[in-house]
Amino acid sequence: MTNSINDLASADVLLLIGSNVTSAHPVIGMELNKGLRRGMKMIVVDPRVTTIARRADLHLRINPGTDVALLKGMMRLIIDEGIQNQDFILRRTEGLNDLVDSLEEMTVEQYAAICGVPVDDLVKAARMYAMEENSSICYCLGVTQHSHGVDNVRSVANLAMLTGNIGRPGVGVNPLRGANNVQGCCDMGGLPDLLPGYKKVEDAVSRGKYEQAWGVSLNPDPGLTVTEMIDACLCRDMKAMYIMGENPAISDPDVNHVVEALKKLDFLVVQDIFLTETAACADVVLPGATFAEKHGTFTNTERRVQRVHRALDPPGQARSDWRIVRDVANAMGAGWRYDSAKDVFNEARVVIDHQYGGIRYGRIERGGIQWPCPKDSHPGTAILHTDKFACGLGKLAAIDFIASAELPDEEYPFIFNTGRHMMHFHTGSMTRRSRGLDEMVPGPLADVNPADAGRLGIVSGDTVRITSRRGEISVKARVTGSTPEGSVFLPFHFAEAAANVLTNPERDPIAKIPELKVCAVRVEKVG
Repeated sequence: MTNSINDLASADVLLLIGSNVTSAHPVIGMELNKGLRRGMKMIVVDPRVTTIARRADLHLRINPGTDVALLKGMMRLIIDEGIQNQDFILRRTEGLNDLVDSLEEMTVEQYAAICGVPVDDLVKAARMYAMEENSSICYCLGVTQHSHGVDNVRSVANLAMLTGNIGRPGVGVNPLRGANNVQGCCDMGGLPDLLPGYKKVEDAVSRGKYEQAWGVSLNPDPGLTVTEMIDACLCRDMKAMYIMGENPAISDPDVNHVVEALKKLDFLVVQDIFLTETAACADVVLPGATFAEKHGTFTNTERRVQRVHRALDPPGQARSDWRIVRDVANAMGAGWRYDSAKDVFNEARVVIDHQYGGIRYGRIERGGIQWPCPKDSHPGTAILHTDKFACGLGKLAAIDFIASAELPDEEYPFIFNTGRHMMHFHTGSMTRRSRGLDEMVPGPLADVNPADAGRLGIVSGDTVRITSRRGEISVKARVTGSTPEGSVFLPFHFAEAAANVLTNPERDPIAKIPELKVCAVRVEKVG
């Protein structure tokens, strides 16, 4: 996030796109509700009628996968009416002419037609966002999990820069991280093309710093993403894998393909707190400790580094993840001498000093600190890009609208979409072991629009078969107007009707994220 969680409620207008925030991020959802009670205006962009969409001043029910067209339509209107922030553009950005040329490829009316929203609503949204003093954007996986996810994100950034909504309270571009400590994992180099601190692995100068710190020679070639690794397993280019805290046998697209790939490995190690569906495929399972059973830090979605204290001892043979990894590495001859999570963190403070240098355990016992915090006297950074961007001038980019990789046709006439339920999290490996949560939502329901249900003879409670080009599942239906006509929605927490049996593994060419939010399916009543 460029801004902070408690800053979101201070916006005059908040554009929420690709996020069912009250289900997926309920704490942040509470913050947005504070803003609404204060009088903040909200624009929600979501094909579905969610709880937060019902509270919005304007709900744009776009056709799934058309985010770029919507954002370009808003920017075209802003340019046509001259309500862009020209001062900010001249001082802080470059590339305006290329952006404007790309916007002129279609009219506002044509962009609205692609999105499936009324022109008047698109115009109203553009004016609301551009003309209020402080406008903020929040987005999540509904923006990123597409075969054109990078284009979606760059379009969000274009809109913020075009209107000058960067670098002060109540504005910003605020991606909501999808799971606990995802931000911290990325900070520490958990991406295949980046070293800790977001330094490119191909860059010899950056690489040299880490080689000196660690006393090793580093491979200059970027690694593979998760879905690329699965492909490599299937074709036997990868013969062993070590998976930590991840359950791709439920969370990745086309899970039949995933399980087949994992079974082709010569050796699979899974390190997790429960015996997940992925762990069931493993040759060796290493039991990790939960958050309440270990010391260390988490870095949350607003870049806040927070202390974690052990409240109870790990059961059985379970141990902290850092300790397991250290012992495995040392068994292979590494000679690592870390004796605590603090030792690991202190090394991180040294090698990524531009972000973590001033963040010490003693400083984050209460409340945490937001990076960048380069030295002890630094208070941390609540708002990024206040004076300039890290890259210098912000890059306004010409983006073309590209349709989703797989759209409905005669054989598969419905669009399939997945997401989260408030009572469950991710693959359900934790929440479905909670008796109370599982009693509240004991199983999956596929949301079907009443018009579609009427044509197919479906009523709530009927079992339906949903089929894509990759597989099929059977699940009970719920007839509801919250899902638009021609679409089916299913949460992906439930192994007995795993949504990702159906989803499309087609990837964004840059970020390599798969298109989990749009694929074509057929729906049939069973029996």
